[in-house]
Amino acid sequence: MKKQDIRNFSQEDLLRFLQGKNQKAFNATQIFSWIYKKGAEDFDSMSDLSLELRQILKKNFYFSKLIVEAIKESRDGTKKILFKLEDSSLIETVLIPSKERNTICLSSQVGCRFSCKFCASGIKGFKRNLSTAEIVSQVLFVKKYFFNVQLTHIVFMGTGEPLDNYENVLRAVRIFNSTYALNIGARRITISTSGVISGIKKLAKENLQVEISVSLHASDNKIRNNIMPINKKYPLQDLIRACRQYFLLTKRQITFEYILIHNLNCTLDDAKRLSFLLKGFDFKLNLIPYNKIAEFNFEPPIKLEVLFFQNQLSKMGIKSTLRLPRGTDINAACGQLRFYAETKNNTNLRELHTNFR
Repeated sequence: MKKQDIRNFSQEDLLRFLQGKNQKAFNATQIFSWIYKKGAEDFDSMSDLSLELRQILKKNFYFSKLIVEAIKESRDGTKKILFKLEDSSLIETVLIPSKERNTICLSSQVGCRFSCKFCASGIKGFKRNLSTAEIVSQVLFVKKYFFNVQLTHIVFMGTGEPLDNYENVLRAVRIFNSTYALNIGARRITISTSGVISGIKKLAKENLQVEISVSLHASDNKIRNNIMPINKKYPLQDLIRACRQYFLLTKRQITFEYILIHNLNCTLDDAKRLSFLLKGFDFKLNLIPYNKIAEFNFEPPIKLEVLFFQNQLSKMGIKSTLRLPRGTDINAACGQLRFYAETKNNTNLRELHTNFR
């Protein structure tokens, strides 16, 4: 077998491999502990494994490396890390610290094929899915090198559509959640989606207590078609129906995200339509002021628009939370993470390099 990154393997995958090599089942737990609890990045350091087993592992597996191209820190403490992958692709990961929690925002793809018209991640198109190892390694890097930070929450809200890379994302989630790996509670892991209904239906059957966050950003198909091309495949009414079915099957609350864009989607009519769509099941609604992207002509809402829209929703019985942006000064806020197709003549990338530490 061709050598594979061992962090692509779940504990069950590794157990099956070891059994095929006549090794003991508990070795899978030992290996997981070395990788995810002790931060091992080579097999020779796994001192409680037999020499025979270490040789088997070295023959069949390896550890890939994420190369840190740059780290940039916001005035509010948010940190953005630019990683280079083995094929020289570049992804961004964000660490968001606060008094009560430390959240890591992960990328799941190099670029994004869905090209929402308010999001920088899809501007350069889609290159490929991240492997499980590349997803997991983002967390392992932060865990190891930002050693004063105890990670409490994981959100798949970086570049890419997580449900478009379903198998790798779910394998990573199970590794994060495993008692023998990072032991992060499933309820502290959020998978965000722009509305991939097939993935939502599949996720509902996984028997995982992960949080799901659905990007709405419009209250009717006309506006949503214009700003989220995925709506042409998965129309708004079908998406809401799938979300209701998800709730009925899992009894898990759904979070809806709604970006507020000046003169576009935060009128009285929008509030009325949105309240009609969402009534009747358990959900949370986050209102997010649009973060400016240079390539798009949209503008953030003025304060009056935000207050008016939230007030109208409240009058209609819809509770909402206004999410204030973090890391806007380093382009690390919602919708601002990018896929860097190349490094030459890239102003944003040069700026990140000058802040590397």
